Amino acid sequence: MQWPLERANDAMEEIAAAQYPGIRYFTVARTAADTRKDDVEGKWRIVTPETAGEFSGVAYFFARHLHRELGVPFGIIISAWGGTPAQSWTSSRKLSADPALAEFVAKFEADGEAARPGYDAAFADWERQAAEAEAAGDEAPRRPPRPRALNPSATPSWLFNGMIAPLTPYPIRGVIWYQGENDANNRQALLYRRLFRSLIEDWRHEWGQGAFPFLFVQLPNFAGGAEGSEWPELREAQAMALGLAGTGMAVTIDIGDSTDIHPGNKQDAGLRLALAARAIAYGEQGLEFSGPMYRQTTRQGSALRLWFDHAGSGLQARGAPLVGFELAGSDGKFVKADASIDGSSVILTSPEVEAPVQARYAWGDDPQSNLINGAGLPASPFRTMD
Repeated sequence: MQWPLERANDAMEEIAAAQYPGIRYFTVARTAADTRKDDVEGKWRIVTPETAGEFSGVAYFFARHLHRELGVPFGIIISAWGGTPAQSWTSSRKLSADPALAEFVAKFEADGEAARPGYDAAFADWERQAAEAEAAGDEAPRRPPRPRALNPSATPSWLFNGMIAPLTPYPIRGVIWYQGENDANNRQALLYRRLFRSLIEDWRHEWGQGAFPFLFVQLPNFAGGAEGSEWPELREAQAMALGLAGTGMAVTIDIGDSTDIHPGNKQDAGLRLALAARAIAYGEQGLEFSGPMYRQTTRQGSALRLWFDHAGSGLQARGAPLVGFELAGSDGKFVKADASIDGSSVILTSPEVEAPVQARYAWGDDPQSNLINGAGLPASPFRTMD
């Protein structure tokens, strides 16, 4: 969410046209704190070509669409720190209330204590070598990497304390959220199922405004994840949060960048969040605001029929043929499936799987995918069985 407009696709043209006195934004200074703070640094700025470049790209396109469609002013508070995990944004009260999350926090703290002596020694050695290099006119050696368990921005609750807690006395209309890459790369997808729901519940409790809209971006396609990373599992964990009332998800599996963890297409990400806001936050009726979402499976001989919600006027394939589907039998080995659309369902078959029991779609870090609805919104990746 932190990624600025000045680094989005078509940035120069977008910034030149960014003349919106009815949109203002406040960027919270990045602050990690071991105790709750009651104030933040930052100031409100009116969106102009001179100020827009520093605005979060996704948040800008979100606010611009709603401002144009609804004709009302918008204020956006940007409280974001790129590359950080969900535990950093969740209060210690909430983390300690869940035994599994409390166990995770205890292990994180223990890992930090175990890593501290070695890191302190390495850092002291680096300081000495850097001073010697400077005195000799040589290039300083590279600073030793800080272990994750000693990184303030990864420490449980520290970003909540410094960047969220001070905001909670002020009423808000809702939240938009784009995060999860760090959790995927650090193999926290299973934990994220609990953690993300807990974060949403936590923020709603802290603001005391009930179940305000919480709209989030599902991770896009990306081929450069860390070895053993869990991008498809993390997307699945994000989708599970839709079980909470007042939530909405912008699917971006079709607009990522295979080689860049920060895709430049912030326009569509912001637009899809705005569509969710129009339906969920503002109650607009008849608006298709989500791509197809898997609902259920029925067995038909050697085929599986998958049914979808949010099919709109009917499922479609962007380009032909329909791709991204796989089938597996009782052995759990997935193979490419032949897929055909029938209204709001997709029928899957494979000559290699006589008795299919599982299916999945767009399951991978950077998968093939082209299933959309009549509104042109992409289907969310999924698997039918864990």
